[in-house]
Amino acid sequence: MPELATAGISLELTPEQEAIRQMVREFAEAEIRPVVSYYDETQEFPHQLFAKMGELGLLGILVPPEYGGAGLGYMEFALIIEELARVCPAIALSVAAHNGLCTNHILSFGSEELKRRYLPELASGKALGAWALTEPGSGSDAAALRTTARREGDVYILNGSKSFTTHGGVGSIAVVMALTDPQRGRHGISAFVLEKGMPGFSAGKKENKLGMRASDTTTLLLDNVRVPAENLIGTEGEGYRQALYVLDGGRISIAALAVGLAQGALEHALQYALQRQQFGQPLVEFQAIQMKLARLSTELEAARLLTYRAAWLRQQGRSVRLEAAQAKLFASELAVRAAEEAVQIFGGYGYVKDYPVEKLYRDAKLLTIGEGTSEIQRLIIARQLLHTGSAQP
Repeated sequence: MPELATAGISLELTPEQEAIRQMVREFAEAEIRPVVSYYDETQEFPHQLFAKMGELGLLGILVPPEYGGAGLGYMEFALIIEELARVCPAIALSVAAHNGLCTNHILSFGSEELKRRYLPELASGKALGAWALTEPGSGSDAAALRTTARREGDVYILNGSKSFTTHGGVGSIAVVMALTDPQRGRHGISAFVLEKGMPGFSAGKKENKLGMRASDTTTLLLDNVRVPAENLIGTEGEGYRQALYVLDGGRISIAALAVGLAQGALEHALQYALQRQQFGQPLVEFQAIQMKLARLSTELEAARLLTYRAAWLRQQGRSVRLEAAQAKLFASELAVRAAEEAVQIFGGYGYVKDYPVEKLYRDAKLLTIGEGTSEIQRLIIARQLLHTGSAQP
């Protein structure tokens, strides 16, 4: 494939990246695909699969080797999530949240002591990470959180609750945002590392979700939780800025997840259209079906390129506030369309659980909501354009 030499971006994957993609695809086909329906129906968390992924280095993707991680970059991160999502978006979501939110927050802003204490456990999969920002009264308006952290000597005392926390029930290490200075609003938010087992820190209700049912989503309760002062990430008042940086990277992983889901939906739809006979010929011979497949294929490649570009820029240390929002917006909305079109091509069979596209349809919707709704992504994009005063890249 040609290279974009002027931008420094190659449209070809390196041999190492191709090997990683192939390894993850083989793992997903052999280990995950046979149990996708089981975990979706039971809503059990797939602990055994995560133990195996920990052994493969898939739970410490961005973590440097000195902390026990794989030492890979955002491009590899995107490829891994894409390949997992092609088979099971729910498991891909958990891998993305573990790597991109909790683990990455500690890696990006934690002290050396926090990194050495927590990253090896997270990277190996011995510990699962949760990241707690959202609250019952603060979703898109993340700065409106009400959880407080009051310092008393060598500890902070945290009180409040968090909602929609991935791994809130199964995770053992959590990054929690709380107000250390309520008078300063978003500038008074700080981030802390908490461990399950701290008195007063517990999981509440496990959500019974439309889709992504193998990924644990739970409320967290904080009742006078005493957190050592050294578990503060960075300094007081930096939590909101840290969270925005973490979310920029997280949105790249959600875009990659959406690309993988759309890829899986297109593959299922194409295979079914080639086999299904109607009016004496395969469905794929009908122009209406061909138009659906052609549109999805084209939009999928556009989403993939947006996602890879954002991943590449992040790896160069560049700001990706605009690019991550664009990739996440376009790819997540494509995932919803792709899953819907796949169900439509399957017809009645697409509406029953005997076929895989029904699950993709349910899984896809979260991607336009989690880590910033489509509406929020559009606001971010517009504000970036207004800030620069230019539509040029």
